[in-house]
Amino acid sequence: MTEATQRTSDNGVSIWLDDLSRSRIESGSLQDLIANKNVVGVTTNPSIFQKALSQVGPYDAQLKELGKVDVETAVRELTTTDVRNATDIFREIAEKTDFVDGRVSIEVDPRLAHETEATEKQAEELWAKVDRPNAMIKIPATLEGLPAITATLAKGISVNVTLIFSLERYEQVIDAYIEGIAQAAANGHDLKHIGSVASFFVSRVDTAVDKLLEANGSDEAKALEGKAAVANARLAYELFEKKFAEDPRWAELAAKGAKVQRPLWASTGTKNPAYSDCKYVDELVAKHIVNTMPEKTLNALADHGNGAPSIEGTYEESHAIINKLAELGINLKDVTDKLEADGVAAFIKSWDSVLADVQAGIDRVNA
Repeated sequence: MTEATQRTSDNGVSIWLDDLSRSRIESGSLQDLIANKNVVGVTTNPSIFQKALSQVGPYDAQLKELGKVDVETAVRELTTTDVRNATDIFREIAEKTDFVDGRVSIEVDPRLAHETEATEKQAEELWAKVDRPNAMIKIPATLEGLPAITATLAKGISVNVTLIFSLERYEQVIDAYIEGIAQAAANGHDLKHIGSVASFFVSRVDTAVDKLLEANGSDEAKALEGKAAVANARLAYELFEKKFAEDPRWAELAAKGAKVQRPLWASTGTKNPAYSDCKYVDELVAKHIVNTMPEKTLNALADHGNGAPSIEGTYEESHAIINKLAELGINLKDVTDKLEADGVAAFIKSWDSVLADVQAGIDRVNA
């Protein structure tokens, strides 16, 4: 293990890789990252599968086996096979950590982001299709997604809640989680086996807010560049601590074996070259955190990251940063609402590309 990734892990952060492909699994790359860089889980999304499935070759053998199936079926077979194989690689870690880590996430069709019942139905189908206890089903934290999150958890299915940008929505996600676990308990499920993370997106907030600060042009605005995203995430961690400590329902559920829904920092690759390439890892280290990283960020952390605790004692400063943004006329809710809408749209665009690429693969191998 590298010194920086080990220190980051020792200080409470579970390092997950934000990437998966057939070639990564078959080449041994994933096993190497587990052995040498403290990787203990994987997240996927439509954009990751777009990149993987656009490769000509790695999926041809399975496409030939499938024959002339419809493209939706083919995509589900290819993606769930990758996720199932990855969960098997992580099974030992899952068992050693009581299924806290060793998790691999697969997302519901992003075109269902605003359809509660369809999301709930597909989440159950994906869970059954992957058929591994250390899988997680990703459901977007849209308003329509919230009741689907609760309903899915109530069936004993582990959930990764994705596309969270605002503190307001994050609080709703925690409430949906606690209600789902309460229903799971009432339904007789073993709460010890249900896992969940809340994927709070980070760097995209700076990308959006920095543009507004640059447009403002004042010295006061310039001083705030590169600070909004970390402040927003740190306040999400403050909310995490508060909610699970103070919600009267939670103590009762925890006594029955329920695990807290950990915050997961997503979108942690640095977009602005002026900022440290470890910024969204090193500035967000605390207990009970997951940080899912693209390989480039993971390599940067391993090479020159810090990994020291960096959230405790920052809440007052973080509140001050958000308040200063408001004083400059930057409405963070407007920013995060747009980021959620843009995030859903981007995943739908990626999914459309996945369908087109796989259809081309079906046609090619059956020519």
